[in-house]
Amino acid sequence: MVLFRRTLGEVLRAARMERGLTLREVSAEARVSLGYISEIERGQKEASSELLASLCAALDMPLSYVLREASDVVAREEAMGRMASLETARSSAAEVVASAA
Repeated sequence: MVLFRRTLGEVLRAARMERGLTLREVSAEARVSLGYISEIERGQKEASSELLASLCAALDMPLSYVLREASDVVAREEAMGRMASLETARSSAAEVVASAA
């Protein structure tokens, strides 16, 4: 199962690191505790819309970009999960056919 909060945290962490910012710098700019941002980045806490807007402002990136990136990752993970389920179903069907022969 895909956890959106984990994916969103990964996107935020990647954006922060890409910009060369520390948690402390983002914390000061967003006025959010360093520990809380860390928990969000690790997917342990859900970010409210207000908090997410503050983090995006501190990272100088649009909220829509962050949400789109996270959504794209979730879509890829879901597609991979569906493909794996299809492969499992196909191999099970092949085993049934082979054992019937």
